[in-house]
Amino acid sequence: MSTPIVVHFGPEICGAYGSATEREWLVTNGLGGFACGTVAGIQTRRYHGLLIASLPEIGRTLLVAKVEEVLRYAGGEYALSANRWASGTVEPQGFRFIQEFHLAGSIPVWRFACADAVLEKRVWMQDNANTTFIRYDLIHGSAPAELEVKILVNYRGIHHTTRAAEWKTSVTPVPRGLCVVPREGATPVYLLSDVGEAEARQEWYRDYDLPAERERGLDDREDHLLAGVFRARLSPGGSATFALSTEPAPALTGRAGLAAREALDQRLLENWIAAHPRASLEAPHWIWQFVLAAAQFPVRRRGSDGREKWSIIAGYPWFGEWGRDATIALPGLALETGRLDIARSVLSEFPGFIQQGLLPNTFSESGEAGSYNSVDAMLWYIHALQQYALQTADLSVVREVFDLLASAVDCYARGTRYGIHADPADGLLYAGEPGTQITWMDAKVGDHVITPRIGKAVEVNALWFNALRAMARFAAELGKPANEYARLAERVKTSFGRFWNADKDCCFDVIDGPAGNDASLRPNQIFAVSLPESPLGAAERKRVVDFCALRLVTPHGLRSLDAAEANYRGHYGGSPAERDDAYHQGSVWGWLLGPFVLAHLRVYGDAARAFAFLEPMAHHLSAGGLGSVSEIFDGEAPFAPRGAFAQAWSAAEILRAWRACYDAGLRIEDSAKRE
Repeated sequence: MSTPIVVHFGPEICGAYGSATEREWLVTNGLGGFACGTVAGIQTRRYHGLLIASLPEIGRTLLVAKVEEVLRYAGGEYALSANRWASGTVEPQGFRFIQEFHLAGSIPVWRFACADAVLEKRVWMQDNANTTFIRYDLIHGSAPAELEVKILVNYRGIHHTTRAAEWKTSVTPVPRGLCVVPREGATPVYLLSDVGEAEARQEWYRDYDLPAERERGLDDREDHLLAGVFRARLSPGGSATFALSTEPAPALTGRAGLAAREALDQRLLENWIAAHPRASLEAPHWIWQFVLAAAQFPVRRRGSDGREKWSIIAGYPWFGEWGRDATIALPGLALETGRLDIARSVLSEFPGFIQQGLLPNTFSESGEAGSYNSVDAMLWYIHALQQYALQTADLSVVREVFDLLASAVDCYARGTRYGIHADPADGLLYAGEPGTQITWMDAKVGDHVITPRIGKAVEVNALWFNALRAMARFAAELGKPANEYARLAERVKTSFGRFWNADKDCCFDVIDGPAGNDASLRPNQIFAVSLPESPLGAAERKRVVDFCALRLVTPHGLRSLDAAEANYRGHYGGSPAERDDAYHQGSVWGWLLGPFVLAHLRVYGDAARAFAFLEPMAHHLSAGGLGSVSEIFDGEAPFAPRGAFAQAWSAAEILRAWRACYDAGLRIEDSAKRE
């Protein structure tokens, strides 16, 4: 089975500085480690690097920053790398030699045209290891060529930058290359090649310019240390493979490393096909790429008992593990792709972190629970478990965690941290207190919460109703008392009518807040339609969907605030404070497109029309984080991608919505045949 090529550019994109630096590639290792950069080869972020390793006790660390490549061929010298310096100079400009770029499954591939020679380069990471491979193949040529590769290292956390310093660096020859200890006490990194001859160096390359960091109002200079120079002679048809690794002996023989990565991509697609045979085979090719994108976010962790477990990275390049993001993304990342082992692991492990009914909002780099300021992570967990039980008919996890969930729901009802409690007057869930941000709209600048949303938030109560209904069903299936959950759910459904804003013919965003009801026109009400259990009547569901379609929908998701609102911000950029101010005040969120499509499908039953809202995402796969989905977009055309260039819940919810459209269309088709 060959993977369809979805992302594919020629020199019209690759050879232009602007378009080639706006497009970013990403490869991951299933541990939280990754490599990423621009198609041009120019580093524009502090997060760009060839080996960002996930190190125990330390976290994600930049070990190998980049390579500087020169091909000497037929009397000519071709500098294939590219850099932007603090002076503003772009030199060398190797992107001018890029004939083609494409994604072969999850693997980025470049073809450089140097006179009549064509050199192919690909980058990938070994699964479950802090190892990045780079392979060069001289595809065409009328004579042999010499390839020189300079490898620059670093040693810092991913959120920082390095300036040249008097490090006590050790560069030691080892079989097939060099062992580098960048500074005293650092993790050794091995720079190895199957054919290249290595020469040790210690020389700082100073003042790489990072324009994307400058745009974010952050430090925009970086220095890297040249640790080694490799030279390899390539005959036409010949190849050279480099391994950048924390392991002393990665698989460098022949195509072993590449074959292992290609085989992993195939297994990921086969898992998906096995889970959804007809849907997968009739899916458009861009959905296949989403399946591979979904595999970038699950990561392995070693539990305190020594067992391997799974968690979810919220996004690349800077997000770690987030409870809310993981529970929202899990159905799309694991159930839709046929990776039930991941779903079972996360669903079994997460309840162990419950404190006073709450799941963590964030986790540390080592996988320990961090802050708990999330009212909805627990409710999204119940939704994920609900989806798992529905799709697998496996009640073993439900049975395992039910008592913990029952205790959590009781904490929500009686009252817990951050003012979370069910109001005795109407059964609706109240949450929030001054100075905290506990809904998914969680931007905060210093002590100022941008969207505090204190009170009874509409999506929180839609989730609360769905959770109570799910708990009633779980209890009944396990032979436990279910009446109280059902009673509470009916009370919430009756009271949910209080959210209806007759003046605007849609839902209030928050009711019973410190200043009364909040009539801001936001997308959060869509969950009252999209969740499996809806507290709204049919007429109100239609009005909510119509409101979102007319006021909030864009080609890449839903605006977080209607453009007519006074606080609307149509552009996301500037300093951290400016960006946080726009984060939920108009920025488009890709993940919201999934719930909108599910809600539209529920209301109108038109699978083709609902699917049409997803189709623009096929183009986005080639526009920002290549082969994946960005976190957010500007609220105005051309809806430029912003934020993290690969976001878990964005990819997950689009996969989930696509299959719902397919299944609905299939049911309609089968019904027509029967008639």
